[in-house]
Amino acid sequence: MSTFPGSPQLLKGGIVLLDPESGAVQRIIVLQYNPETVSRTLVPQTASGEGDRSEALRLKGPPIETIKLEASIDATDQLEFPTQNANAVQLGVQPQLAALETMLYPSSGTLQLNNTLASIGTLEITPAMSPLTLLVWGRQRIVPVRITDFSIVEEAFDPSLNPILAKVSLGLRVLSINDLDFNSKGGSLFMVYHQARERLSQKIATGSFGALGINGIP
Repeated sequence: MSTFPGSPQLLKGGIVLLDPESGAVQRIIVLQYNPETVSRTLVPQTASGEGDRSEALRLKGPPIETIKLEASIDATDQLEFPTQNANAVQLGVQPQLAALETMLYPSSGTLQLNNTLASIGTLEITPAMSPLTLLVWGRQRIVPVRITDFSIVEEAFDPSLNPILAKVSLGLRVLSINDLDFNSKGGSLFMVYHQARERLSQKIATGSFGALGINGIP
């Protein structure tokens, strides 16, 4: 049965990995199903120290924003059509899980290179540079993030013990200009995200004192 042509496009959330220097796209990971909830926490970065009245209203920078979401990955539908979905039959959802897991690993090539450098006596080995990770959640929210915690619950398996149903929990910290160079790709993307928040905040009507049950500020 064909989709009704007037139906709105269902957008998927996902993660995009960019080269941190060139900004080139390295990988796009589309979530199979959008999470039912996304939890966000913002902690203001105030300049005030205890008892320092002159700094009470000052902000040092953008808030520290953390995001938590839980996504389901399910191979059940693909297993109904095995000839069209060989990977799902042979491996279950392991490729999808691996795509997410490897975001946390230095590449094997980098690890081998570091081991070689260590074996010849290199005194200082630079930590591996990870890709710039973006959470894409609709057109208004494209934001650089760092993965702070990651867990997987595998809930069902095929006869070969390949997981065919799993839930992935992601904890993310938004990277602001406090974390990234202002003129970098990540810094630029954060400012676009920040400015989008400001524009959205202007879309609501200004309230009135009457709605608050007062005539004005004493």
